Amino acid sequence: MKMSRVRPVVVVAALCVVVSCAAFAQTAAEGFGVCKPAAQKTSPGQPGCWILGEQPVGKIDQPQAYWQIETYPTLAAAEAAKGPHSKVVESMGKFWLMTIEQRGWHPPKSGKRMAEIGPLPITAGKEYAATFMEGIFEPGMTSMIHRHSGPEAWYVIAGEQCLETPDGKLVGRPGAPPVIVPAGPPMLLTGTGTTQRRALTLILHDASQPPTSMEHEWKPKGLCKVAGRE
Repeated sequence: MKMSRVRPVVVVAALCVVVSCAAFAQTAAEGFGVCKPAAQKTSPGQPGCWILGEQPVGKIDQPQAYWQIETYPTLAAAEAAKGPHSKVVESMGKFWLMTIEQRGWHPPKSGKRMAEIGPLPITAGKEYAATFMEGIFEPGMTSMIHRHSGPEAWYVIAGEQCLETPDGKLVGRPGAPPVIVPAGPPMLLTGTGTTQRRALTLILHDASQPPTSMEHEWKPKGLCKVAGRE
């Protein structure tokens, strides 16, 4: 998969912030919010949606790509292993190397391989950028209703999440097949299960568009039930 470098671009922050179910009655736009930079967290495990970083990817000449995830013992080791389409982030007590590449790619200096997530459905010949985020949801927390200009994928570390789209629901848990959605459809993400959900998120979006936009017309059917609240 050939990917050309592009100049860094300013990307509009992903609109993925969460609110608790208890706050719904206190806001006119239920579930609405904006993801914040991770530097604004006041504690490491603070619930919410946190932007870890942006990475220009460039033009991808194939209709698929993969999200390669590795961890390293130190920030310096992770930085030394970066490829041309890699981003190093610190999240949940680990140093992560996040890379958009072809299937089977490995960094020049291997760390601990955590996941290879894909294929991510893209349009060959289009330029892309990657937005990496951290999501910490208590059971019942939800995103706003939104859509993306490129595929979104999750690496669930703990707990459970449920994504509702017009096509139904997709449930993500540690060790289960990863949840991947293409560009376009509206969606609502909910923290389900009985424990805190923690996950890393990728939006591989059209570099000429914001990663996320709000959705006002689609109404979820309530397919994602929270344990003990049905």
